Amino acid sequence: MSETREIVSSVEGTIGRIHLNNPGALNSLTNGMCATMLDLLTAWRDDDAIDAVVVTAEGDRAFCAGGDVRQVAAAGREDPVAARRFFQVEYAMDTAIAEFPKPYICLIDGIVMGGGLGISVNGRYRVMGDNIMAAMPETGIGLLPDVGATLFLNACPGRTGLYLGLTGARLDTADALHAGFGTHHVPSGRHPALLEALTGAGFSGDRFAVVDGILGKFASDPGASKLRAQQADIDRLFAADDMETIVATLQGDGSDLAADALAAFDRMSPTSLKMTARQITENPNITIRDALILEYRLVSQVLLRHDFYEGIRAALIDKDRNPQWQPATLAEVTPDYIDAHFESLGDQELALN
Repeated sequence: MSETREIVSSVEGTIGRIHLNNPGALNSLTNGMCATMLDLLTAWRDDDAIDAVVVTAEGDRAFCAGGDVRQVAAAGREDPVAARRFFQVEYAMDTAIAEFPKPYICLIDGIVMGGGLGISVNGRYRVMGDNIMAAMPETGIGLLPDVGATLFLNACPGRTGLYLGLTGARLDTADALHAGFGTHHVPSGRHPALLEALTGAGFSGDRFAVVDGILGKFASDPGASKLRAQQADIDRLFAADDMETIVATLQGDGSDLAADALAAFDRMSPTSLKMTARQITENPNITIRDALILEYRLVSQVLLRHDFYEGIRAALIDKDRNPQWQPATLAEVTPDYIDAHFESLGDQELALN
């Protein structure tokens, strides 16, 4: 067994185990955690003694609450170009997960947000427990949905991905299954037995067929999804590609869904909202590598600007929940300002080997 403070790894039978071990920070991903996961996946990818990888997390509050954005903000204040290193490592890890040639299985319960969805949704199997709270809340801290979200939000039904990326709406287990963030629901109390079944499996022939068979024996119905019931309204209210039209549509609707979305927008960075709307709607068929290259361009620009640092201050440092965005309104966020976020970085573009 290899063990660090934040990641515990082991091999059990023919299963490579990755256990997130940072519960005091809700298992938020540090640069070191991302680097360790990348190293493990690289080693296990071509190791014939490893048939599958299972990712679990310590504690019952959170699978992974995202990346350690306080760490990123602190580094960015010192040197915004050097701070890109966190995203370089994280995105390389996300690529390794998405392209892993063997079954990659996450057993998820509690909070799973941002980077936590990156290490799960980009993989083949996402097993959700009973207590899921899933979200992509980045527009609320002046950032953008990243870690491959340009791809996996576009894979959501209808306009659901745009809705989730803009509003940061929180999903329960049934909603997460409907959105495609999860592939299976297994009651939380059965996760230990599922883990035992996976580590004790005799893998012969098709590895994926073996995992499919085991998960089929454990999976159950998560119940009704509120998100599914809202699907037609989400598709109607978020049909436009630009924020101005979306806001006008919501303002003219009068439904609780519309009111909740408008209230969410009031808390979000106007720049992040416009950037996210363009990011998602202009890239419906993007690949994982192109998604991460695009997102790296965007976060590289975000690190040079005001809103991310102000969002972190308001949410995580002073905790006054009163960010002073610059620009302060959607009307003040010009097309040229958004265009600048999407410009190529030239020889500084993300390189994914």
